Amino acid sequence: MKFTLGWLREHLDTTAALDTIVEALTRIGLEVEGVHNPGEALAPFRVARVLSAAPHPQADKLQVLSVDAGPEVNGGAPLQVVCGAPNARAGLVGVFGGPGTYVPGADITLKVAAIRGVESNGMMCSARELQIGEGHDGIIELADDAPVGTSYADFAGLIDPVIDVAITPNRQDCMGVRGIARDLAAAGLGTLKPLAEAYRMTTLAPVEGDGPAPDVRTDDPAGCPAFYAQAVSGVTNGAAPEWMRRRLTAIGQKPISVLVDITNFVSVDLGRPLHVYDRAKLSGALVARKARDGEQVLALNGKTYALDATMTVIADDAAVHDIGGIMGGEHSGVSDTTTDVLIECAFFDPDHIARTGQKLTLTSDARQRFERGVDPAFLDDGLAIATHLVVAHCGGTPGAITRAGEPPLEPRIVTYDPDLCRTLGGLSVAPERQARILLSLGFSVGAICQPDDYSDLLFSTIEGAWPVRVPTWRRDIDGPADLVEEVIRIEGIDKVAPVPLPRIPGVARPTATPEQKLERRVRRAAAARGLDEAVTWSFLPEAQAASFGGGAFTLANPISEELKVMRPSLLPGILSAAERNLRRGAGSVRLFEIGRRYLAEGERATLGLVLAGDRRARGWREGKAVSFDAYDAKAEALALLAAAGAPVDNLQVMGEAGEAWHPGQSGTLRLGPKTILARFGMLHPSLVKAFDLDGAVAAAEVYLDAVPGKRQAGFMRAAYAPPVLQAVRRDFAFLVPAALTGDALIRAIRGADKVAIVAARVFDVFERATDNGVEKSVAVEIVLQPGDKSFAEADLKAIADKVVAAAAKLGASLRG
Repeated sequence: MKFTLGWLREHLDTTAALDTIVEALTRIGLEVEGVHNPGEALAPFRVARVLSAAPHPQADKLQVLSVDAGPEVNGGAPLQVVCGAPNARAGLVGVFGGPGTYVPGADITLKVAAIRGVESNGMMCSARELQIGEGHDGIIELADDAPVGTSYADFAGLIDPVIDVAITPNRQDCMGVRGIARDLAAAGLGTLKPLAEAYRMTTLAPVEGDGPAPDVRTDDPAGCPAFYAQAVSGVTNGAAPEWMRRRLTAIGQKPISVLVDITNFVSVDLGRPLHVYDRAKLSGALVARKARDGEQVLALNGKTYALDATMTVIADDAAVHDIGGIMGGEHSGVSDTTTDVLIECAFFDPDHIARTGQKLTLTSDARQRFERGVDPAFLDDGLAIATHLVVAHCGGTPGAITRAGEPPLEPRIVTYDPDLCRTLGGLSVAPERQARILLSLGFSVGAICQPDDYSDLLFSTIEGAWPVRVPTWRRDIDGPADLVEEVIRIEGIDKVAPVPLPRIPGVARPTATPEQKLERRVRRAAAARGLDEAVTWSFLPEAQAASFGGGAFTLANPISEELKVMRPSLLPGILSAAERNLRRGAGSVRLFEIGRRYLAEGERATLGLVLAGDRRARGWREGKAVSFDAYDAKAEALALLAAAGAPVDNLQVMGEAGEAWHPGQSGTLRLGPKTILARFGMLHPSLVKAFDLDGAVAAAEVYLDAVPGKRQAGFMRAAYAPPVLQAVRRDFAFLVPAALTGDALIRAIRGADKVAIVAARVFDVFERATDNGVEKSVAVEIVLQPGDKSFAEADLKAIADKVVAAAAKLGASLRG
């Protein structure tokens, strides 16, 4: 929600400085996201007078001007300026930019230059070049008495700071400047002006006319309970007044025409969306009804939308003209030739608006306000203000008013005990002060509805709770707790004293879930192994998600087109982080992240890690730099699985990791043939190139949700019971087939005697070429753990025979 300081002061009578207002807004719950002053860019431009205008000697469409920009420019001496504007002439007062001035509309910085052989010292500017309008047919023309030499921004009143406030979804009343002014007045920063005074009206009474009432009705009381309308005949649709265009431009809205700009202005000013129809383009009665399946409408954004029977539309006898409460149609929109209009001021149900907007994936300023809930009691006043503005700026004769349907105006009374502010909110506020705050926000306390009547209220005679009537513009107020919030945010939440919660006697029970404990263990283990934790987006570009199998979920309303797919893998985000680190000079990147993958079957807890750059830097002792390889990724995956409690000794290395991985340099760690606990290895070169990474990149994904959990009967650790007898180690060297993997050999050896053999590992591999092909030797160390007695020589021989026999089944033989 954006507005200017001058705009705010149209509703708030205050002398408070900008900094004070900004601080107060944030303090009362309206967080200020930023403040900027677009007029500051125009500060160097000066009001200047053209003293003479002569034809350019080398160009028919150019003139050579002599310009007086005041005593502060060029010592008061006239400047020579080459100008191509058709309205440039002697005596004209316009806007001048001198050398060194940046022109925002043209995106250039002026300098002394020769144009067709004639020196030019700056330029006379058009409205478009200063970004204060669309006019570009000629230079700006000011009044003859405009003070030459003064800053144009000061002269035109363009130095008006723009305040950007983040409005939470529950504060629909602050979707208009007046609602924000009301909150600031309640906070003590001024007085809220009467609404009629803000619009220079003597009264807010409806603008009654002599013409016929428009033929409108609502056939959809659920979606559009009330539809008010008034016709104005004989209007002239031109440019909006300068003050209105300036305010709309300052908040980022493009002025279109006075009729359209009036509706946009009232929407921002009062939070009341309106729509204006060209009556010449309507056929028959205008009706709010449910759409028919298959109907279509060409909206004002130039897109055609297919409608269904759940959506509320505004239609006549011929076609649909409006997606009710969201966006008008292009066919019945006003234009420069419009002379007869119909002003619509309707109330649309917030839930219907939200569902329709979601189905159509269509957002608009009107939708933002209607789905939060506009004031249902503001139909007559809103229509009166709109008609007043149309007649004042477009002329014309208003007709009678049609009021179709009934807005939801059921009174809401909340029984409020002022002591709740202390017991529930933690802040003691005098009942008199609480009543004044509620009255200033528009609530009625008992029989009092105006703050000026407050002196008549004698709280000493009132006992117990108060009946508080909720204003129609506060849809978010539901009970006494909401009134406590209103009092405390205006009084000052910073006044609430911090009070520690009482400690419950005894030892606190653990609250972390097994999943949280698992993630903590793995996070500590990863950090202890020298990996740096990264936190990346859960959303990805479509191309990155496709590289890892594609995303199952695409956001309907993403924060960015580059972040619209829920990630199927953690690796894309970490790879992007690794690329940024390497680009900034990091020699070695070791990143990990614990988060969620989003698959069709649900969310999956995962750890992803990336190893890029040099594993070992070059040095005079170490020699050349060494890059990461697949074994580094495997080692990290196994270590982290061990920290997670996975039975790493029982894991199998199987197959390729997938299309994103390098063939022959990647694999999976499985518990059985189907349960994949991790993928590891080198990433595919094409994928690495897609992420702008140089060199090979190792990575791993550990699927924490697949790690089998262990049930614990209590919170105590099992007693430490080391073996009584010393372990025995034996080495074996086997000649194996070239295709036999070390993992398969180890699994076979461990299965030879599952009681005595507690560990086995490959500690050496030797290969050589022979006449019969490649001869491969694998050396294995096994660990034997005796139980209640030491191994005899016969026991050791029997175990060795079992090991040799198990290896033989795989084609391995004991090396001689």
